[in-house]
Amino acid sequence: MKELPQRKRLRLEGYDYSSKGAYFITFCVKDKHEMLGTVVVGRDALGAPFVSLSEYGTLIYKEIEHTHLYYKDILVDKFVVMPNHIHMLVSIHGENGAPGASRPTSALIPNVVGALKRKTNKVYGFNMWQTSYHDHIIRDETEYQHIWQYVDENPTRWTEDCYYIK
Repeated sequence: MKELPQRKRLRLEGYDYSSKGAYFITFCVKDKHEMLGTVVVGRDALGAPFVSLSEYGTLIYKEIEHTHLYYKDILVDKFVVMPNHIHMLVSIHGENGAPGASRPTSALIPNVVGALKRKTNKVYGFNMWQTSYHDHIIRDETEYQHIWQYVDENPTRWTEDCYYIK
């Protein structure tokens, strides 16, 4: 009998994803289908490219904007919904289990990403997302500012993006 390949663990082993700090999160539409919107060149107030969201993209955008209503200690500092993926800069401000914090958990970031995916899947009746997601623990203010700028400018660099399909 052929042995199935082992799935690579993407989370940092032993790291508490409910710890205070900042995280850079990316999650993608299954098979890189560009169903969240399209990049439109030169139509915003500054003439820069922006993402014109589809119905799917609009729903996930609104859900991300309301994350703080469900997770009191989570703040989405910056995000962009691209045609086939989402970048989020997320901060955890509360202590796990502290007054005003979300229900105790050792995995706030995976819970937030999972809740966003489940919501859209439930509304539309199919699984639109890849199974996992990419995360990066932000280590200092310089890195935070660099990632902020990357997220902010992502639509401008769409055709150079690793998620762009020609």
